[in-house]
Amino acid sequence: MKSYVLITGAAGGLGKAFAAECAARGWDLFLTDLRPDLLAPLATGLTRLHGVDVLYFSSDLTDSASRHALWEEIRRLGLRFHFLFNVAGNGDEGAFMDRDPDDLRTLLRLNIEATVDMSRKALAFRDAAQSFYIVNVSSLAGFYAMPLKAVYAASKRFVIDFSLALHEELKPLGVTVTVLCPAGLPTHQASIQRILAQGWIGQFTTVNTGHAARLTIDRALAGKSIVIPGVLNRLFRWLGSLLPTTLATALIGRRWQRMQERQKRSHNS
Repeated sequence: MKSYVLITGAAGGLGKAFAAECAARGWDLFLTDLRPDLLAPLATGLTRLHGVDVLYFSSDLTDSASRHALWEEIRRLGLRFHFLFNVAGNGDEGAFMDRDPDDLRTLLRLNIEATVDMSRKALAFRDAAQSFYIVNVSSLAGFYAMPLKAVYAASKRFVIDFSLALHEELKPLGVTVTVLCPAGLPTHQASIQRILAQGWIGQFTTVNTGHAARLTIDRALAGKSIVIPGVLNRLFRWLGSLLPTTLATALIGRRWQRMQERQKRSHNS
């Protein structure tokens, strides 16, 4: 029986990077994303380039019924997995009182609820003949309380703590859980604009998505629990851990406020 790699958010920039890296390693794939029109050409391209089997099924992971339909399709196909990449996530930002409540609920459902549910279900479909690996995508933001990204950063903190706890809990079962905590990733035009608005810090902390994917997979296979790509990002994480939480929060708030002001000036010019 074939063993597959399951990737959520597969049509996004980081999801595609993980899919390309896994396919290059000769692993068969099962891809899911909210956008069905992007999954078909991605699957076709990866199959032609690497000769691997690529299956796909569109799903809205914020909706429990849609997730149920996804797993029913997996059950119907009789698939088993040796890798799960929980890539799908929401990274919107802005002042808390300016955010639409429905958008906040969507963020929480995708970043937290879907990550937990997909991890639990995937474990029930693991390939018993192989080690099983889970990669959850968090963010460097998850290590801090972040004004103007309050809900997002808190949701990513959940992903970090959840992943580290599962890493220890499931280790005796032959399961490795690795959490990826990147800073900036140039995955789409909006993210590139945010990186540029942060000035030199944003540009020097940004890492290539292909590099992040390769590094994360290598670290996961080596049994590592946490991956922070980029030497400067690891340095910032260490320095941030030395500051009192209230001071770090104030400094971060001022940084994001300046970034938003730059973005407003750019839009008005």
